[in-house]
Amino acid sequence: MQKEKSYTIALIQMECQGTREENLERARLRVVEAADNGAGLICLPELFCSIYFCQQEDPRFFELAEPIPGYSTDYFSQLSKTLNSVLVIPVFERSMTGVYYNSLVVINPDGAIVGKYRKMHIPNDPQFQEKYYFTPGDLGFQAIKTAVGKIGPMICWDQWFPEAARSCALDGARILIYPTAIGWLPGEKEGVGAMYLDSWKTVQCGHAIANGIYTASVNRVGIEPNQAGDSEIEFWGHSFIADPRGHIIAEASGKDEEIIYGSIEPQLISETRQTWPFFRDRRVDAYHGTSK
Repeated sequence: MQKEKSYTIALIQMECQGTREENLERARLRVVEAADNGAGLICLPELFCSIYFCQQEDPRFFELAEPIPGYSTDYFSQLSKTLNSVLVIPVFERSMTGVYYNSLVVINPDGAIVGKYRKMHIPNDPQFQEKYYFTPGDLGFQAIKTAVGKIGPMICWDQWFPEAARSCALDGARILIYPTAIGWLPGEKEGVGAMYLDSWKTVQCGHAIANGIYTASVNRVGIEPNQAGDSEIEFWGHSFIADPRGHIIAEASGKDEEIIYGSIEPQLISETRQTWPFFRDRRVDAYHGTSK
């Protein structure tokens, strides 16, 4: 069996404001920088092409949606041909009239789209009113084969569900990738902010440990008011990469645009699974109740 090679992943933590063209250009500059620094896998935040419009229900925002393939995916497919990197590109997808998804595509260095994922778990909370905009994903949880190996891409709210992480791991993913848009509502940061942030990191480190794989969560950063201007979300940044033992090997700040890097070592996955043989000791015969 051919030995899997190590590679570098880069997470691009960025503010997402202004027009689609402005966000695409700012993302492009950072993708090129990450590739120049040797990243074989580069990931952008959830819905990075626009403000986080889900703070309110407004039918005008459906105009931001686009097909796949479409303008944004073509933009990065062309760019990828000049790089030696796999790209994870989130998209507000218009599938057909009245059907929209919170999606991402995975693009190989030759410009080909090698996989697509549609967000499966759709939240509906104050200022995270995603059920108004998005149909729940219909493609399931999957490991997508890329030029650097199999990856398990999901999106934001998916990161809280252990079943989703396990499904991707069982399908052969070596890393779970979560483009994200998460932050504090007014008043939360001073009260429960630190607890929420710690819980967010802890659950994903738990997925890394339970499955013996890497996890990577790439968040946006900055303060975005809603359309009415009477409230806002402070996206908390803190994009991070955790290894198969749950150790955070790279983490961004909570306020700045940054690119963070981490080495993905297949040998460490093998060693961890030998030390902690959770897959060997699973009792699938006794797990039937989890489908309730």
